[in-house]
Amino acid sequence: MHIAYVSCNGQEEHDLDRDLSERDAVWQRLAKENLDAPFTLLLQGGDQLYADDVLHCHPEVERWQSLPKEERVAVALTPEITEALRRFYFERYLIAYTRPSFASLAARVPSIMMWDDHDIIDGWGSHPAAMLQSPVGQAIFSAAREMFLIFQLATPPGEMPSIVSDKTGGSLGTVVRYPGLSIIAPDLRSERQLDRVMGEAGWAMLDQAFAETPAGDRILVLSSVPALGPRLSWAELVADLMPGTAEYEDDLRDQWQSRAHRSEWRRFLALLAGWEESSKGELTVLSGEIHLATRGEMRLKGGGIMHQLVASGISHPAPHSAYPRVLGLLAKFGESPLKGRKIRILPLPDYPTIYAGERNYLVVTRNHEEWAASWELEETGRTRPLKV
Repeated sequence: MHIAYVSCNGQEEHDLDRDLSERDAVWQRLAKENLDAPFTLLLQGGDQLYADDVLHCHPEVERWQSLPKEERVAVALTPEITEALRRFYFERYLIAYTRPSFASLAARVPSIMMWDDHDIIDGWGSHPAAMLQSPVGQAIFSAAREMFLIFQLATPPGEMPSIVSDKTGGSLGTVVRYPGLSIIAPDLRSERQLDRVMGEAGWAMLDQAFAETPAGDRILVLSSVPALGPRLSWAELVADLMPGTAEYEDDLRDQWQSRAHRSEWRRFLALLAGWEESSKGELTVLSGEIHLATRGEMRLKGGGIMHQLVASGISHPAPHSAYPRVLGLLAKFGESPLKGRKIRILPLPDYPTIYAGERNYLVVTRNHEEWAASWELEETGRTRPLKV
């Protein structure tokens, strides 16, 4: 089995203005690799669409965006706004799906996709309720959700795909099973609020997915934001106290490691760790979102290790070099949200720093019962395989 994992297909502003040969350079490499050695699956871990420009699709949506978040309820929703939103997402998907390298892969490799904030708008769920629940805010979410179901979950309008266990549609988490392999992708956006990542529907879906997984299966959990990461409370404190840093609060609150989600993070980690600690099988977490490549380990009771593999982004530009350095410093402090289960964030094989600031994708292979992972980095090339 030969699986590719990608995330973060775009950038926040002016994504359509980029030269395609530069924008899709890593996609081109992935498409060529597939022609040389075909992939079994393509896992897409969120931000397949950078839809932030939707905020310019209609004058009243622009006005909504310009208001303080707590005042956006004042903008009335009209049929014209609704149609402009739906048309924007529809057309943006058409553009994304007809780019040559992506189209080559989509025509040849089945995909399992989950969404994240940019498939809606930046930071969706990590904003005040007055903004999220405003008429225009709900129309944005509704249009994004409609097109996500059509284009990413391949579902006709008005239906719910078989891989979504919550048929009410409250959570769009998915479960896909193959012989000896279960892929579980919880929905970390539909029910997200300032003080939670998932609601009742999301947790019910996730608990059921684990309960119904056959003993002995390898589980691949797709968590759009990394499940293992450095303590962020210091960074959040700085954002609270320093002027000019408020714009980063939404990004910090998006993470499992945010102080706002700490108890829920523990619940998530306990569920993941419990699979291996109960000797039911092995589990690996695949994540993206942070525009860097890295990996993590959580030491489990009994001496086992749970691996996390992070690959991001496939076309998002590499960040400023200071960003991976700062995260690397935070990672060195270590973290143990679950007693007796220490988390370590580690470099890719033979890479000099904890976080790799290059565009990238991940390749996971199964050879008989042996699993391994390697990263393809835009500048450095392919890493040595890591046994997972």
